[in-house]
Amino acid sequence: MEASSATTMALRVSSSSSSSSSSSFFSISPNHKPNSLPLKFSTFRPPQPTLLKSLKCIQTPPSNSNQLKQPPKNPSPASPFSCSALTLSSPQTTELVPCKLQTLISEFQALSEPIDRVKRLLHYATLLPPFDDSDRVDSNRVMGCTAQVWLEAKMDKEGRMRFSADSDSEITKGFCSCLVSVLDGASPDEVLMVKTDDLSSLNVGLPGAQRSRVNTWHNVLVSMQKKTKALVAEQQGRPPFEQFPSLVITADGIHAKGSFAEAQARYLFPDESKVEELVNVLKEKKIGIVAHFYMDPEVQGILTAAQKHWPHIHISDSLVMADSAVNMAKAGCEFITVLGVDFMSENVRAILDQAGFEKVGVYRMSNERIGCSLADAASSPSYMSYLEAASRSPNSLHVVYINTSLETKAYAHELVPTITCTSSNVVQTILQAFVQVPDANIWYGPDSYMGANIRELLQQMTKMTDEEIAEIHPEHNRDSIRSLLPRLHYFQDGTCIVHHLFGNEVVDRIKEMYCDAYLTAHFEVPGEMFSLAMEAKRRGMGVVGSTQNILDFIKQRIQEALDRNVNEHLQFVLGTESGMVTSIVAAVRGLLGSARSGGAEINVEIVFPVSSESVTTSSNASPGLKSVTVGNVILPVIPGVASGEGCSINGGCASCPYMKMNSLSSLLKVCHHLPDETNFALSAYEAGRFKLQTPNGKSVADVGCEPILHMRHFQASKKLPEKLISHILHPSGNGSSSVLN
Repeated sequence: MEASSATTMALRVSSSSSSSSSSSFFSISPNHKPNSLPLKFSTFRPPQPTLLKSLKCIQTPPSNSNQLKQPPKNPSPASPFSCSALTLSSPQTTELVPCKLQTLISEFQALSEPIDRVKRLLHYATLLPPFDDSDRVDSNRVMGCTAQVWLEAKMDKEGRMRFSADSDSEITKGFCSCLVSVLDGASPDEVLMVKTDDLSSLNVGLPGAQRSRVNTWHNVLVSMQKKTKALVAEQQGRPPFEQFPSLVITADGIHAKGSFAEAQARYLFPDESKVEELVNVLKEKKIGIVAHFYMDPEVQGILTAAQKHWPHIHISDSLVMADSAVNMAKAGCEFITVLGVDFMSENVRAILDQAGFEKVGVYRMSNERIGCSLADAASSPSYMSYLEAASRSPNSLHVVYINTSLETKAYAHELVPTITCTSSNVVQTILQAFVQVPDANIWYGPDSYMGANIRELLQQMTKMTDEEIAEIHPEHNRDSIRSLLPRLHYFQDGTCIVHHLFGNEVVDRIKEMYCDAYLTAHFEVPGEMFSLAMEAKRRGMGVVGSTQNILDFIKQRIQEALDRNVNEHLQFVLGTESGMVTSIVAAVRGLLGSARSGGAEINVEIVFPVSSESVTTSSNASPGLKSVTVGNVILPVIPGVASGEGCSINGGCASCPYMKMNSLSSLLKVCHHLPDETNFALSAYEAGRFKLQTPNGKSVADVGCEPILHMRHFQASKKLPEKLISHILHPSGNGSSSVLN
């Protein structure tokens, strides 16, 4: 609203969302009720008094109206406060959106019984105008709702938004009717100023169904706002954001949109002769394969097809790779090939030795070093300085990300008591550590984005109720979370080259074009992407976690769509390395194929949020890291898919350049040369044992494995081991560590 057009007291209801959704970190209680109803006021400068007339909106007060920041003037006897606005004289006057929303909230809050609120919702459903059958198209479907919901938006000649909606559920139709009554006829700015949190106070639904009900409010609102932004851009003649590349998966096949997606899709249907060649050599020589999710699509396509013929192939995140290798050794595999970065093959070698399989050979896929930007950060002098500072603080615990080298874990453990963590258990590890050692100082590293996201997540917890916090960890409350925050430290100079990609530009495009899509994000993404994914998570439309958490979330949402058995288009933004797509496609096709006969048509779109400045080609496709000049910038590009596809000159890559050093040709070469009896052909490929010793004269392998074993104990018992607790409280002379001289 222009300042010259009216004087108004704008009311906006704001409260914590009462939605909840499952993730690796926490679920917000569906029974949450706001403790207060804060109202925010903004005053606009009035125009000439002769042009004004008054509009009154009398409301039923909320139960906590005594908490208003500013008392209303001259309230009506029937109501302690009123929502007033002065506007220009005109044949018609329009209530302000905040006033309409406050009236609606007050109406529902006046009904104490859930069943009465549902009845009122059903009444609203009868007031919804008829919906044109021609508008019941996929482009008007609202994602994330249990029922089918259609939403159509137009802009009239006066620049006001006009909405119509419908649903196959009477209750959902009531939600739509309420939102249409509030926002139909509003200006675009008024539509866009409403926040999803503003709707949580409506608290409509029967016990046990609050999550889906709240999500309906939120997701219809988000769709209204997306359509509003598109119409404003069209009216102003602004070109819309270019869509990200994507893969559309159906029961009948796969369709690629954009060159990046085409490069990813190229190997989803692998060369059967290569599959047969690999399977034959694996069977003949009893070779097992453990591979990370981030492999090159060509390699993953071959491995996924080969799994049907040889059971000892496992694709997973880094935590499970070593466990899978042990199971393969138990089943009789004589060799393990590791498709990942070097710290992964190191871990596999060490864990096999710990399990008594010293004779099982472990092989990498390159005769060159396969690094990792995070692992390198943890080996830097600045990280050692960070740990030395930790060693000087009382009751320190170092929580180190699993994606680091065994050598780093060993040296760290001798400086500070150390436990490893994954992106899926890091929050619980930290919270439990503060329970068992209340005055602990916890030092997380090396991923700076994850560290900042952990702190942000804990800051959000300080705004929850004690009951909600107890659902995350039963022995914490708001006071304990507040008290631990000053003693939580994180390293601020380590990032993953892949997840660094998801910064401001990508986030802005997601907000503009994909705000109504399902949003997945790895816990290592920058804060902007993390906040966006957390907001989506609160309305049941997102997940923040590990690669496995992301895969599980996608599978769960697709299964829910199959259970509803109605035609749907599900769109997922993939906020992690693009190599995940092979496992996602395999899982999606499995689900769609199993429900194909007589079922609804489900389309699943996987969106790759690649920077607009991404490099798409390189003149030299090579198995090693090369570079390409873009302007005055020399950019390292990835081997593998399109020799640099998806790398941004701003420093991020949709594909990990190190992971792509694990080529199919290398895998076949290693397999064909096994066993390497001369110790010549594959000597550079073998994952050797650590013969180095720590500064305290102990085996790097033995000391480096101890933080991993501490984590395994925590995963099994939900408590840190007593040996580690003793080490934290008495760092000298206990455990494996002592401060270096």
